[in-house]
Amino acid sequence: MIEIIPAIDIIDGKCVRLSQGDYNQKKIYNENPLEVAKEFEAAGIKRLHLVDLDGAKSKRIVNHKVLESIAKNTNLIIDFGGGLKSDDDLKIAFECGAAMVTGGSIAVKDEATFSGWLRTYGSDKIILGADVKNEKIAISGWLESTDIQLYDFLQKYFDKNARKVICTDISKDGMMQGPATELYIKIKSQFSQMFVIASGGVSNIADIDALNNAGIDAVITGKAIYEGSIKLHELKKYCI
Repeated sequence: MIEIIPAIDIIDGKCVRLSQGDYNQKKIYNENPLEVAKEFEAAGIKRLHLVDLDGAKSKRIVNHKVLESIAKNTNLIIDFGGGLKSDDDLKIAFECGAAMVTGGSIAVKDEATFSGWLRTYGSDKIILGADVKNEKIAISGWLESTDIQLYDFLQKYFDKNARKVICTDISKDGMMQGPATELYIKIKSQFSQMFVIASGGVSNIADIDALNNAGIDAVITGKAIYEGSIKLHELKKYCI
């Protein structure tokens, strides 16, 4: 059964969502991310994807106090990403309560450091972030595109013992027009031992049902919940 992972994206300590990674298309949903996290937990949710968008832009951890607050006041299993560029950033994230961290840009720009994290902490704690557009990797909060092919990128880190990947199709993210299901099926067919976390485009519970039926391991959803097109009670069948 697919695992449900709601997302909380943070700018200036507030719960926001972007459209297609565009910082100019920002909508604030709640001034207090802890309130949102508690609502998720009350609905039976076990996991949380917490993204430091300020950190992604400034290339260092910024909103660690939000992480600490949610970790201290809920039992949610939190994976944290955004701006993690150094061993010190990673240490702060884990000390503030992250169970896992996601590295995307650093896996592209500093292979030695990210590979070292995989060796030191293991594949259970280090998630590979693969943000893609037209099956090529994008980085720095999607502000930069690259010529790196997605499947080459995944293979390189699979060979280095990465076993969890969050793949976000930027063209879908925040648009609520359906996820890139075929892309995730393709990834899963090539990397059957990867725990594939789909991200971007989920618009309703039917999208999640389709990903579940396709054998995708987990899904991150944010805007659909905040806009009310997915009700938390609809997710309970996946929160057993």
